[in-house]
Amino acid sequence: MTRVLAILACLCAELCAAEERSLLPERVNHSIQRRLADGDFPALVITVVDSGQSATYSFGKLDNGSTPDANTVFEIGSITKTFTALLLAEEATANTLKLDANLATLLPRVTIPSRAGKAITLEQLATQHSGLPRLPTNLRPRDPNDPYADYDGDKLKAFLANYALEREPGSVYEYSNLGVGLLGFALAEHAHTTYATLLQDKIFGPIGMRSSAITPTDAMREHFAMPHDEGGKPTSNWHFEALAAAGGINSTAADMLRYLSANMGLLNTPLYPAMELAHAPRADAAENERIGLAWMIRHDASTDVVWHNGMTGGYASFIGFTRDRRHGVVVLTNAQQSVDDLGFATLIADAPLRPVHQNISLATSTLDQYIGRYQLGPQFVLRVFRIDAQLYGQATGQRAFPIFAVDQDEFYAKVGDIRVSFQRDASGNVGSLVMHQGGDRIAPRLSDAGERGGYVALPLDATTLAGYVGHYRLTPTAIFELTLKDGQLLARLGAQSGLPIYAAAKGEFFYIEVDAQITFECDPAGKVVALVLHQGGMDQRAVRIDDK
Repeated sequence: MTRVLAILACLCAELCAAEERSLLPERVNHSIQRRLADGDFPALVITVVDSGQSATYSFGKLDNGSTPDANTVFEIGSITKTFTALLLAEEATANTLKLDANLATLLPRVTIPSRAGKAITLEQLATQHSGLPRLPTNLRPRDPNDPYADYDGDKLKAFLANYALEREPGSVYEYSNLGVGLLGFALAEHAHTTYATLLQDKIFGPIGMRSSAITPTDAMREHFAMPHDEGGKPTSNWHFEALAAAGGINSTAADMLRYLSANMGLLNTPLYPAMELAHAPRADAAENERIGLAWMIRHDASTDVVWHNGMTGGYASFIGFTRDRRHGVVVLTNAQQSVDDLGFATLIADAPLRPVHQNISLATSTLDQYIGRYQLGPQFVLRVFRIDAQLYGQATGQRAFPIFAVDQDEFYAKVGDIRVSFQRDASGNVGSLVMHQGGDRIAPRLSDAGERGGYVALPLDATTLAGYVGHYRLTPTAIFELTLKDGQLLARLGAQSGLPIYAAAKGEFFYIEVDAQITFECDPAGKVVALVLHQGGMDQRAVRIDDK
């Protein structure tokens, strides 16, 4: 009898598991499995809500070899913006703040930019219509891999005091981390507290989100999914100061399920009227999309989807639900790879999924045949270069991204739905490429004689290169170390790995792994005394500190 009961219990467990699995569409499950096999991400957790039922599914492995689960902690990135909007909406429903209130009323001792007599309102910050740029122009991180960590309130106030709006507030949709970060900063200042405390008191506590925070607790750190960049390499976590409201929350699938359920009206909470206010569309955004208070509303033939996504240097996320509140999803992964299509495909039966490609390995001698510059437009060049056995592409003014071979001459990127076909001439040499992204663009190859990684590299003698070797102080705690190994100059910032830099001219060097350049400064005697790092539109000077 005991054995029969055990068998029945096993059958029941199997049936329950099968019922749970049915909440995740099979095509989404298949796509996740394929991407996992291709190394798109190390681990992924997806939580599905379907007609009042919910289930969480885990994929892959964490760096310590364990399986992720509903309590694994991820950075949720810009989904944080919906929490910031909820704080504003809660004030509005309580009649303690008006959506059209002038931002300056919350920051009376801060100079706030305006244009043509029009001031920035709280609603415009939440609907991405403030006229502020995506990022503050004085964002000069000590560590480019942790860009917001040292951007504090003083720097934010200094930016606001010196920035001139390029367009009138309310005139156009322009996604701005700065704008929503500023909204959260202002709400906290107005309440005489911190943004982290507001979240805990107003949202995390009431909803029961016990493993969510701006600064992770020790218990949360024990369950962190370690981050990975878009190429799959381990990277560092992000930390936030003044702009935490734009993307600073760390959370779990279990907590995000409570947040999703609350927004869908499935969890009893007094915050629901404010949530409904935040979901209401208020302004046009992209094609077929409008925006509420931070939340995006995408129109589809079958239903509208209320959603937001997030991405940091080592994580990606998605949250969304259908307008009828029947279907919802949260996707969390510890790699800088978009999961938006997985989210939409879970909610909409015919939503497209990104094609999953089978990667192949090509010899480095074959990869070297593609290295060069390709003219996509009059002022738009795609640079193709190799680091070790990985090929990269980098378009003018944009970040580099890895591209992967599916066949000889056929490549794809895991970002931007990009495919690249290299074309050969009658002699078998690569003479052009076709960029497949929203159509096909043919790009002829530019002359690459004497180039390295798509840039012209000037050979310098060992004596000249040795003159750059030394230590340069970028900040009190960040030191550049320049070394020379086998005739190659290497630049290492802090604890980061040393990267090769190449001379475009004497004193002018460039990286190929990152979109950055270094200029060396000399004294009247010709001795190198400083370097300037040019990256992300910013110039950061580092003084040489070696003993003279």
